[in-house]
Amino acid sequence: MRILGVASATAALALGVAGNALACNIRDFSAVASCDDNGKGIITVTDTDASGVEATVSVYLESNGADARMVGSKTVKGTKKGAIVTFSEDWAPNATYRVRIEAGKIVNEDISPQLTAPSDACKSSSSPSPSASETPKPSETPSSPASSGTPSANPSESESSAAPATPGDNAPSPAAGSSNLAETGANSNTPMIAGIAGALVVVGGGAVFFGMRRRGASKSS
Repeated sequence: MRILGVASATAALALGVAGNALACNIRDFSAVASCDDNGKGIITVTDTDASGVEATVSVYLESNGADARMVGSKTVKGTKKGAIVTFSEDWAPNATYRVRIEAGKIVNEDISPQLTAPSDACKSSSSPSPSASETPKPSETPSSPASSGTPSANPSESESSAAPATPGDNAPSPAAGSSNLAETGANSNTPMIAGIAGALVVVGGGAVFFGMRRRGASKSS
């Protein structure tokens, strides 16, 4: 009987230790301040409670040993690998935060020591957008080639200058072929008439001379 009692007590003690080992406690929680991929500040709380007890995580910014403001509050169920809750917080370098854990009637205390942010602030990974370059001015339209120095004649003027002047209604039109006749004397009787007239003058002059000579001879006899 004594042996059975000792064995029972040992088993109960082992179960109690095991139960306490699986029970949720403050050591299952940890917090860290870091920067995300976009260079923004975040606070991450990890719950490694293998029992999976639901816990409420509340984060407060501390100032002079008192709560300055509440960053946020979220619930989490721990896992052996660790369940994570994240709070967006643009923390300042070396800022202090209080992280409160409430898990039913099992845990109701702060993570110790308090969370202290890194001494270097987060740097945004997005590079500043370059200033917009001035809009290039459109190239000037190439000027059309200069026109030739000699102005083209006005069609109306060229036509008017080329066209012969029309004689007035009162001006007599010259007879056809009159200019040719005046230059060559073709088809004209003027030379023949002039020759006959000259011959007659010579004959008449000779007759007068001989007549006067006879008259003189007759007087002298």
